Order: sequence, then C-alpha cells, then structure tokens
Amino acid sequence: MKKILILLTLTFFLTSFTPKEIKWIAIGDSITYLNDHLDETGNRVTKGYMTRVIEKKPALQYLNQGHNGWTAVKIAKNIDQLGLTKADIYSVFLGTNDWWAGLPLGTIKDYTNDKGNATVYGAFRIIVNKIKRLNNQAEIVLITPMQRTDFIYIGDMHNNAWGSYKEKAGQSLEQFAEAIKTIGKQESFQVIDLYHNNLLALPKLVKYKRLKDPLSGSYNNYKYPTYTTIPFNPAADEYPYPIDAIDMTYDGLHPSDKGNQLIADALLKVFKRNNQ
Repeated sequence: MKKILILLTLTFFLTSFTPKEIKWIAIGDSITYLNDHLDETGNRVTKGYMTRVIEKKPALQYLNQGHNGWTAVKIAKNIDQLGLTKADIYSVFLGTNDWWAGLPLGTIKDYTNDKGNATVYGAFRIIVNKIKRLNNQAEIVLITPMQRTDFIYIGDMHNNAWGSYKEKAGQSLEQFAEAIKTIGKQESFQVIDLYHNNLLALPKLVKYKRLKDPLSGSYNNYKYPTYTTIPFNPAADEYPYPIDAIDMTYDGLHPSDKGNQLIADALLKVFKRNNQ
C-alpha cells in the first residue's frame, strides 16, 4: 500500500510539472523552409529561427510549413492541399516573394470582403480563414517581410534579384509590410514588424558586396548603397558575398545566424507576452 501511495505521489508530481505541449505551425516561404534545409544555405546558417525558439521554449513543438519560393497568393491557392492541422499558434511570414513577383497588393477591402486570391490582401484572408476554421481560438502571429538587398542565390548566381531599395512593378516592399500591419490591426493579431526594425536596415544586411570595378576589372568590396550602382555578371563574376560579408543575411535576402536569432527573439517576446 505504501509503495502504491509513493508511486501515485510521484506520478502526480511529474504530471503536474510537465509543461503542456503547445503546437506551433509556421507558414512561410524560403526563410521558414530553410530552418530544416540548412544544406541549401551552403551551411552558412547553423540554426533557423524556429529551432532557436524551441530551444528556449521546449514545450513548443513546431511544424514547418515553409515553401521555398512560394508567395502568399500561391499559399492561398493551395491552402487545402498543404495538410494544415489544428494548432495552438500559427505564424504567417510571407510577402517578399509576392513583391518580387509583381503580384498586385490590392486594398484592405479585398481582405475585409473576402475577394479571393487575385491580390495579396485577398490571399491573406483565405489563409486566415483556413486557420480560424482549424482553431478559432488559436493565436495568430503575422510577420512582415524583412528589407532585402541584392539577392544572389548561393547555388545558382543566375537566380538573383535587386533589393527593396527600389520598386518592383510599381510597388515597394514597404507597402506589403504595411498591408500586413493593417491586417494585424484589424484582426487584433500580434504583428512582428521586421521591415522597420533598424537592426535589419539595408546597410546592415551584408557588410559589403564584392564586385569588379567597371574600369579596372579588379575586385573591390563595396558597401551599401555604392554596390547598387556596380554591375554584376553571374556568368563571369565570383560569388559576391564571401563569408566575411555576412551580416544580418548571408545572401542579401535570407537571414544569417544573427538574423535568425533576431527573428527568434521577437517571437519569444510575443510568446512570453501571451504566456505561451
């Protein structure tokens, strides 16, 4: 009898102090996807932002719904085929690919009136609707796009894009960040505004870009904004972001270890505020 009482007491003690598992689904693009595909960063990243979060919050269990190269519009079009399940927390980190693809942002009316996936505002409505159907009590965290400088894919230099210092298809990346903030305000969602974080400002994304001097042909390390005026030839030039150039990103777009830690810290503040 005494042994049974001791066993029951021990079981009660262990179950009482075992943290409740919290399920977190992270919906995003390549920045989220790369958390579990570090080899595709050339192993320049050692841990993504989700891994860094759960190291501090072991009760959290994440499911990576990052889709490499996808837009919010594509996520919305495929929302019922993604295998999304009920969770306690959903983070949505999208928008940078929509901007680069030149997809129309639309207006808040496209979101409010559920106008469909013809615009980014409408696409976010579809995503939010799906989350609410899965769990109407879930916490939803929206994350704005980061600013981005000249992106050069480490695996194929022909895959490159200019930064958010100029418009694409008549739209600025900042407009997409503001749209996400507007949705968050309307829905009373937590919003992590990476776009306007001074630690992620354009001059801090890479330390320099290594390019050929157009006159001498010799390589020089150019800082922002000078490097935006120097041509880059993916067929003939060296990769312009050597290891020493890494700052908040490792390739002009995707966060480095330092950038991922910043994102993780921002999420941890939100989770702490909401007792997660």
